[in-house]
Amino acid sequence: MNAAGAEVQRCKTSVRRGQPNPLFKETFMLQVALFQLAEVTLMVSVYNKKSMKKKEMVGWFSMGMNSSGEEESAHWQDMRESKGEQVCRWHILLES
Repeated sequence: MNAAGAEVQRCKTSVRRGQPNPLFKETFMLQVALFQLAEVTLMVSVYNKKSMKKKEMVGWFSMGMNSSGEEESAHWQDMRESKGEQVCRWHILLES
C-alpha cells in the first residue's frame, strides 16, 4: 500500500489443500522504487478457505510505514539494509 492507503500491488501464494499446518516457502518480487520504501506498507493476510466461495481470515500483520509491531518494524529495517540478501523471519498473526 502507498502512503495514501491505496493498494499498489497484490501477490497470492498457491493453495495448500488438506494440510493442517501448511508451509508456504514462496518468494514474491514487488516493484517498489527505492525512494518509496519509507512510504509503503506491506500487508500480509492469511485466509482459510472453508468452501467453494467462503473464506475466513485467520490473521494478518504489516511491515513498513504502518508496521503492526516492533518485530515487524525491525524486520522491515533489516530488509532495507540487507543489500538484496534474503531476510527470513516468523511473525505472529494479529486477529482480524
